[in-house]
Amino acid sequence: MEGDPLLAGILVLDLSSVGPASRASRLLADYGARVVKVGPTTKRGGVQIRPPFHSYGAGRSLERFQVDLKAPAGRDAFLKLAATADVLIESYRPGVTARLGIAYEDVRRLNQRIVYCSTTGYGQDGPYASWAGHDINYLAIGGYLACSTEAEGGAPPIPGATVADAAGGGMHAVIAILAALVARAKTGRGRYLDVAAAEGVLSLMSLSVDQYLATGEIAGPRATLLTGRYACYDVYRARDGKWLSVGAIEPHFWANLCRLLGLERYAEHQNDDARQDEIRAALKQVFAERDRDDWVAELAPRDTCVAPVYDLPEVVADPHLAARGLFMEAESAEHGRFRQVAPLLAGGLRPQPLHRVRDTDGTDTDRLLREASLSDREIAALRAEGAVE
Repeated sequence: MEGDPLLAGILVLDLSSVGPASRASRLLADYGARVVKVGPTTKRGGVQIRPPFHSYGAGRSLERFQVDLKAPAGRDAFLKLAATADVLIESYRPGVTARLGIAYEDVRRLNQRIVYCSTTGYGQDGPYASWAGHDINYLAIGGYLACSTEAEGGAPPIPGATVADAAGGGMHAVIAILAALVARAKTGRGRYLDVAAAEGVLSLMSLSVDQYLATGEIAGPRATLLTGRYACYDVYRARDGKWLSVGAIEPHFWANLCRLLGLERYAEHQNDDARQDEIRAALKQVFAERDRDDWVAELAPRDTCVAPVYDLPEVVADPHLAARGLFMEAESAEHGRFRQVAPLLAGGLRPQPLHRVRDTDGTDTDRLLREASLSDREIAALRAEGAVE
């Protein structure tokens, strides 16, 4: 990619340690924003959760500011920093920022241009606003789990990715923040964003939800096209025990697949409900005759919508993903060198240089406060009081 990072010059304060808000700030940093992770001082017991060293990009391109927000001097120092920021992201329970004196209205009085993004599970108001939750809860309430293929005993499965945190919350927040920044460029004013991960999941489920609202058809497991009703959209085990995914929705892709598998007799019966068990059994029998990668080599390049089902070691060894520059290296004094997912969304900078992981105890507090126009004397006083570290 040529040119400056897309969000160069944008200052983001992130008060989260994990979850959707940290997903959002990770993406903003990958697009070139200057992201400052704001955490509590050790006097306040340290961060609520200290994520593993390798998570959230291993701190790649992030700065650190430790402050005691319950101390008046600490709160005031934070507000001076917030007065210079473009974006503030927080993930407290509803009402906490108001009690701390750092709510949207508190910051807006000092900075009319601030884009203030609150990320929670269920939003700032409504009957569930105070509920604690995690990814699986938001996927459950948004209908995602009930539409997924059942696990043993008929239970909804536990997904292999934190879809609610990453997409329902994190990407949801990023989209909202970027839209607010575009609007600010026209009006000069920021705004408040109430991001709820469960609502993001509902947005992801809109095809199925809208189908139900319009027709009454419930997209449960094996009930609709995208939940496995038809054999053309399913997974199949190969001879070596590995799996293939088939997504031949369009009739011409399905016809190609049937022809190449020697199952032309089913090309005209793609959506024939009465014959789906028969078709699925025939596909299982044919796919079991060869190893997965043999099938992929033959079918994937020939307009059949076939792809391998990878486990994680296979994902990171895949030549296509490597060729696209989706992985990079990092190095930690404590843990040595390791690979990690690079900034991979369109518009991010590739390739990335080696990321040297910072000491977990290091902060950028003094420099950030100087940039917020505090004098060395004022900073020393804050440190002496324990309001910042």
